[in-house]
Amino acid sequence: MKKIVFAMMVSAVGAGSARAASEADYLSAVAAAESANKGAGRLRNQWTVTQAALTAAKKAADSGNFDSALKSAQEAEALAKASIVQATSEKQRWKDMEIR
Repeated sequence: MKKIVFAMMVSAVGAGSARAASEADYLSAVAAAESANKGAGRLRNQWTVTQAALTAAKKAADSGNFDSALKSAQEAEALAKASIVQATSEKQRWKDMEIR
């Protein structure tokens, strides 16, 4: 069952990347990335690579390369979400390591 679900996910991702990205796709992705980055900021754990990916996305979009812009925006969102996971997990983990 897990193999079937995984295969469906892989084919869905592959099908989505077959077409060219539009400006609307980019705008949606960059909005999600900026929202996640703001969430990381509220936790005081914004990563500099997230901002670099957002900058790269905006630069690619300005030049009209929405495929590259979309990819960079999605990368920025993933990085921001990872920084949120890091901040929330470390909030408890330091206690587990230090308090005995």
